[in-house]
Amino acid sequence: MTSDRSGTAPASRHSGNESEDLGTDYGGPGAAQDGDLGQVVVDGLVRLLDLEKIEEDIFRGISPKAKWQRVFGGQVAGQALVAAGRTVPGDRPVHSLHSYFIRPGDPSVPIVYEVDRVSDGRSFSTRRVVALQHGKAIFSLSASFQLEQPGIDHQPTMPEAPPPESLPTLEERYKDSEEAAAFFRMLPRPIDLRYVDDPPWQQHAKGPRQGLTRVWMKANGHLPADPLLHVCVLTFASDMTLLDSVLVQHGLAPGIDPIAMASLDHAMWFQRPFRADEWLLYATKSPSAFGSRGLATGRFFSQDGRHVASVVQEGMIRVGPATN
Repeated sequence: MTSDRSGTAPASRHSGNESEDLGTDYGGPGAAQDGDLGQVVVDGLVRLLDLEKIEEDIFRGISPKAKWQRVFGGQVAGQALVAAGRTVPGDRPVHSLHSYFIRPGDPSVPIVYEVDRVSDGRSFSTRRVVALQHGKAIFSLSASFQLEQPGIDHQPTMPEAPPPESLPTLEERYKDSEEAAAFFRMLPRPIDLRYVDDPPWQQHAKGPRQGLTRVWMKANGHLPADPLLHVCVLTFASDMTLLDSVLVQHGLAPGIDPIAMASLDHAMWFQRPFRADEWLLYATKSPSAFGSRGLATGRFFSQDGRHVASVVQEGMIRVGPATN
């Protein structure tokens, strides 16, 4: 990842022909579970987050060649955070972000990210980013970066969960469901997901379920050392299963029930250092749903029990014929 921060990365995705396969077409079932191919798609994710600088505080990113109808929310959030981080000194890691999804993104054209350097204080830096396509804003993000400082320390207890290696892969989970298989073939594949609790398409037959939805996840390969990259990869991954906690409370599942879903806003707080290529437990729950909107909260824990990040998202969830 090209920046003033530490670490190395695969060659920039902007250094050659953009029509070439850059490893961002994250293959179908089984691809992310093959060791070598898993690294290929992880390298593709790194390139996806390697934005092109086209002017001071203006960057450009492109989308995978997957058959998406709209840009994946985690992608635009991760790329926007990269753009913000490129304008901040490397000794100030990001500690929070707040964002809004304004319009569906078009995956067939580049996204332009404009960064506003709102403030640079003695300890904190604030940035505002607007993502643009076709002359209109599709996403906005505000992020705060802090000079590392000592202080008081406490955290919640990590929920109990079996080791990730003991759990079935995503492909093993959905092998008996054609609907789920068709849905997940379209998902990006650089993230290895291991559900502790039944995902929506398996919970569907059992009815509504209360409580946590727990998922182990990590990049399915090795990432460069750049701390900003690890935060951006986690931001990308955090949008992948968060709204599951809303659906399972009502026994609903995409591809089985007539559901229209979209992320509306997304906020994250980064409490402690971590690596996104090491297993992290994502424990999510939904405290409320009303008015075609569902609220979901999540916490990330490392395998040794450290609370590394917190997430809140509200999503549009409409049950019935899809409407705009």
